[in-house]
Amino acid sequence: MSAEPIQRDRYAVVGNPVAHSKSPYIHAQFAAATGERVDYDRLLAPLDGFVEHVQAFRAAGGRGLNVTVPFKLEAHALANRLSPRAAAAGAVNTLRFDEDGIFGDNTDGFGLVRDIEVNLGVSLKGARVLLLGAGGAARGVVLPMLERQPREITIVNRTAQKAHALVEQFEGAAREFGCLINGGGPDAVYRDPVDAKPYDVIVNATAGSLDAALPECDARAFGTGSLAYDMMYGAEPTVFMRHAESLGARASDGLGMLVEQAAESFFVWRGVRPDGAPVLAALRKQLAAQA
Repeated sequence: MSAEPIQRDRYAVVGNPVAHSKSPYIHAQFAAATGERVDYDRLLAPLDGFVEHVQAFRAAGGRGLNVTVPFKLEAHALANRLSPRAAAAGAVNTLRFDEDGIFGDNTDGFGLVRDIEVNLGVSLKGARVLLLGAGGAARGVVLPMLERQPREITIVNRTAQKAHALVEQFEGAAREFGCLINGGGPDAVYRDPVDAKPYDVIVNATAGSLDAALPECDARAFGTGSLAYDMMYGAEPTVFMRHAESLGARASDGLGMLVEQAAESFFVWRGVRPDGAPVLAALRKQLAAQA
């Protein structure tokens, strides 16, 4: 008499494009390490059919989804309950299907903070942070960074108005966590050139590295004690990372952020937090082989 097949809960990453996603590999490793019975796939949704694809996946027994480009805003609108960090981000990268509806979360900022503090060993508490960019990627990480109680966060964007809007959005949270938050255009990185000190952490939240474009940033922002963090990653260091290193800073890509946000998603779904370090090390080896 053959044994009954073990029932596994279904999850997936939904996006367009999605074939390149490393999420299935990451979550397979997490499932193996934790003993959780999880199947994880890729789900390609047409640009005009996100909601229908999500609902069909859920109706077929799916338990949750990671959401990638370009559907994070639609996922935010679809969820009927949001975590505080998803509400602050205005975007959702993790959906969990519960009996009472769809829960939306955003684990990107958590992944960034954990990679910086745990994997790279840089504390954000009391730090001076420079955030380059004021789009969705930047908005998703401000609250999780504020929760770590940095001394100040300066937001710089090519369009200064967008940076100021982001500052206004998070002014209340900044006061709550005892943090100074300010913003401006590329010329406003330093308000007083006499006191031009490097930042402790510089985060590139622009999409510039996708087409090898360097974000506008005063070179004096970088120093030998600075961590320059690019949310993007690839087989080779990004142009931002190379620029930062040429100015004496330590540089890192966003591969660890990818792994740690995935681990947080896994926790949101399963209540179990996997260790990201072994998976990150394996992905680094894979990238090195491609270089």
